[in-house]
Amino acid sequence: MTTVEAAYWSCEELTRAEAANFFYGIRLLPARKRRAMCAVYAFARRVDDVGDGDLPREEKLRLLEAERERLESWSGPCDPVVVALRDAHQRFSLPLDALGSLIDGVEADARGTAYESFEELVVYCRQVAGSIGRLSLAIFGTDDWALAQRLADDLGVAMQLTNILRDVREDFERGRIYLPREDFARFGCPPDPRAGSPAVQSELIRFEAARNRAWFERGLQLLPLLDPRSAACVGAMTGIYRRILDRIERAPEEVMQRRISLTTWKKGWVAACSLASGAISGRRTASTPEHANGARRSAQPRPRQEDRVA
Repeated sequence: MTTVEAAYWSCEELTRAEAANFFYGIRLLPARKRRAMCAVYAFARRVDDVGDGDLPREEKLRLLEAERERLESWSGPCDPVVVALRDAHQRFSLPLDALGSLIDGVEADARGTAYESFEELVVYCRQVAGSIGRLSLAIFGTDDWALAQRLADDLGVAMQLTNILRDVREDFERGRIYLPREDFARFGCPPDPRAGSPAVQSELIRFEAARNRAWFERGLQLLPLLDPRSAACVGAMTGIYRRILDRIERAPEEVMQRRISLTTWKKGWVAACSLASGAISGRRTASTPEHANGARRSAQPRPRQEDRVA
């Protein structure tokens, strides 16, 4: 049987190795929250790998259904992802419906679902990324759950839309087209990055990027609802994606040629700036009278010693 500590260690090593963008933010969290976030990522990665793999569609769907059943029974005492995720659920009351929603979205990938309208695409984004936002929020904690859940969901959509823009060519080569067909029709270009006028394709990408940015502006209203360390984590992760979006807006033709990414030092710089910003925010909050605006303190338990160190 896998111990809880060993399970968390396995999930954290996987996250460190595979989640280049997310780990820059996750590592800013206190230990208990960092481990829980890594457990969530490890599960999401395993599910996503099924959807992205080379197995036949029916086999992918069978494996995804097995993951759904595993969540219902928490079976797999030697499975480090299950052991860590179960412990994280017990500690933070993770919303299991969000884990199920993630599987729903990956099933859509396995079936090769295309999207006629932006509204249909948003549903998919909420499944595969908004779900992660809601799971993360359960770990972070907040005073205003109703508002924070909506904003976390919106921020997840913003990050997934950035993924879609960043990976237009790569996804097409794997037989996937996420951008809405109605948008291709609006700009009069085929849903193929290798065909059509580069100028028209660039206009399409700029249009999608502008809409993407509006989702970030709305979702980032979540940050003041979080504690400083959690806000720094979210700021680092979203900061990396927003800088990718900046590059896409400056040179939209690039996404039709290759995948857009940031250098390692730039990601580290964003994380450092986010941590500094969170510390400043924390000092300002501490110097503000507790009930100056009628807000109450967080209902979360007082942090344990392990939560006060990186």
